[in-house]
Amino acid sequence: MVSDELHVVTGAFGYAGKYIAQQLLQEGKRVRTITNSRPPAKDPFGGKVESLPLDFDRLEQLQLSLTGAKVLYNTYWVRFNHRRFSHAAAVENTRRLFSAAKTAGVERIVHVSITNPATNSPFEYFRGKAELEHELKSLGVSYAILRPAVFFGKEDILINNISWVLRTFPLFGLFGDGSYGIQPIHVEDFAQLAIEAGRGRDNLTMDAIGPESFTFRDMVMTLGEIIGCRRPLVSLPPWLGLLAGKIMGVMTGDVVITREEIGGLMAGLLAVDSPPAGKTRLTDWAGKHRDTLGKKYASELARRQSQ
Repeated sequence: MVSDELHVVTGAFGYAGKYIAQQLLQEGKRVRTITNSRPPAKDPFGGKVESLPLDFDRLEQLQLSLTGAKVLYNTYWVRFNHRRFSHAAAVENTRRLFSAAKTAGVERIVHVSITNPATNSPFEYFRGKAELEHELKSLGVSYAILRPAVFFGKEDILINNISWVLRTFPLFGLFGDGSYGIQPIHVEDFAQLAIEAGRGRDNLTMDAIGPESFTFRDMVMTLGEIIGCRRPLVSLPPWLGLLAGKIMGVMTGDVVITREEIGGLMAGLLAVDSPPAGKTRLTDWAGKHRDTLGKKYASELARRQSQ
């Protein structure tokens, strides 16, 4: 039986938003997505999720889309600057979304941030996330801020494409020595955390990391062993690693890695000293999917265009 309680998810045809919407449906909630992308040809929700435009320039329409919502789950963001989108625009758009949610009377906002955000960060991604956390905390609406490092699971990009490189090339280039940490969380574990956070009323900020912590080098080695593609790991200076990423980007028609992503990774910003919040181990999940993991390249730009 479907409840009259309305939950709104931004970008439910994307990645994390899709799993949040699916779990809300399983709980019998009424779900609406606001998205700036067209629904895919094959609706993953079978028509059970209402879709309205996420138009940041039409604030009245945005407010109407949020009116009556008990919880807003905000997954909207951009991974890198591009001619069609930018971090600066994403920050301003999210501010408008928060303001519209308050005006519409949304009771609680669950917001997806990032590990180690800081307003003085040299990296625009982490700086923008910190600005939005501050904005949300001063909004006057009950909130939960979840800080994942990186997701894995079906349709993920990073773990899949690391495996794709291992399958495709005779060696794997690391940025520096690969000793920096990374703590992936399964996307379905994260979706459950988001929904649990939506049930609360106390303001909350928490790191959302999985049960396994790796150095980047060890994670690549482990994935290579699991999929049966052990490769020599070669330490590269960051500029050369970026150049290699750009060459692969030409091959794939995608943005494989950016200078900021390399910098944030090497600065250890994808690892925290917090207890795990997820339960699914990357090694267990990768073992179950070893036959398909990394068989095809997963394109960030293609995903954005098809959402």
